[in-house]
Amino acid sequence: MAQRNTWQRERVREALADARGFVSAQSLHATLREENTGIGLATVYRALSGLAASGDADSLQSPEGEALYRACSTEGHHHHLICRSCGLTVEIEAKDVEAWAQRTAALHGFSEAEHVVDIFGLCTPCAKLRAATEGSA
Repeated sequence: MAQRNTWQRERVREALADARGFVSAQSLHATLREENTGIGLATVYRALSGLAASGDADSLQSPEGEALYRACSTEGHHHHLICRSCGLTVEIEAKDVEAWAQRTAALHGFSEAEHVVDIFGLCTPCAKLRAATEGSA
């Protein structure tokens, strides 16, 4: 069932495009609440789910288990490097991962294998800031 393109969904799409990196539904809702849009959390969840299903947003699970979303700028299957500190996200190709996933699935008798690989770490500026902070403590 297709989602209607309401002003609320369009506003969620705009807020997601304005966000830096991946954000949670709660974080996006807080931004919209500060703007007095009147858009409820359930509407934000529905809009994000629809955007992810249509390929207009990337969705992933954080290491803590929280669903995170980002406006998608690449079509097709891809992976991400994500800074745990500032949320900076870089889309990457991972041909070695693709080959490994297919080989591993075939080795175990699986076909039509799908996978999700996202790498969380610290970007260079955040790593330098952490090192400086730890060095001064």
